[in-house]
Amino acid sequence: MVKLHIKKGDESQFLFDTTVEIAIEDLLAEIVPIYNGRLKVHRICPEIEELADVGITLPPNMQGLTDDQIEDLHLRDEWADKCVPSGGHTCKKDKMGRRNGMAPNEKMAELLKKTIKEAKDMISKKNVVANKELTYSNVKEALDILRGAVMIVYPMGLPPHDPIKMEFDNEEDLAGTQASLEVIEPDAASLWWAGKEMVRGKKLCDFVGKNEKTKIVCKLQKGDSSFMGVYSVGMNLKHITAAHSEQNEILFKIEGPGRAPGREAVISDEEKKAMMAYYYKKQEEMKKLDADAEDAYLDSQWADSQALKKQFQGLTNIKWGGGK
Repeated sequence: MVKLHIKKGDESQFLFDTTVEIAIEDLLAEIVPIYNGRLKVHRICPEIEELADVGITLPPNMQGLTDDQIEDLHLRDEWADKCVPSGGHTCKKDKMGRRNGMAPNEKMAELLKKTIKEAKDMISKKNVVANKELTYSNVKEALDILRGAVMIVYPMGLPPHDPIKMEFDNEEDLAGTQASLEVIEPDAASLWWAGKEMVRGKKLCDFVGKNEKTKIVCKLQKGDSSFMGVYSVGMNLKHITAAHSEQNEILFKIEGPGRAPGREAVISDEEKKAMMAYYYKKQEEMKKLDADAEDAYLDSQWADSQALKKQFQGLTNIKWGGGK
């Protein structure tokens, strides 16, 4: 099996085992859900942590309002009485005004936080260092244990507007968020190795050879590099895929290969640290040598011009204090 070390930019993501005979489009169809699934887990975990601390999410029209404003507007959270945590709740006001402040008791909150840690460990980047591959089953299992923990603490479920429930139901709205920029659609994904894009329609062996006992570093990124422009005389029409006329101007769309990701660093971070420590030590040694006086060697025994005379007179190696 070929072991792929999947990276996004310079950041390690996970290890994936496959065969050299797999088609690139099939490989992307397996890798991208794992990548996006890890993102989903990392989006859900902070929300569950807030759930454990300050309760369920308020309705959108009540979020960010003070208690006085809610009272003046005669607003009421109808889900507060339905979505009650097991074992009762404790009141902890949400400083952000985003959740209702009816937090689970200490035991239930501890259950949620313990499950968060377990789920994160299952998909952690540390698995790369441990040489442990990741599959979609692992990602699905992480999501399942998070869902199970939430169901234990909230057997009646969560409000439909709660981000946790929306994530579990795959109805999350990421528009306008940083998270939306991180998600990669399978059809728009591209995989790069050794500065070259592994294009669809070919097999992995067309790029890395037939050896199944291979480990390579691949970089996953969005492959869409299309843009709009205005046609001018003499322009290369090679990559134009669509065009239409608007107000006496011809607008066109160009699609081409995505920009290649940055190459791997020649030396690792550990090697950089070792080199910096070595050169710092050498620099300090040179500073110490420069600080020494030029005639410091005169204090040495071999530079004493009276050494021969002292030897004849028996004045060498004289010790004070009774020879102690």
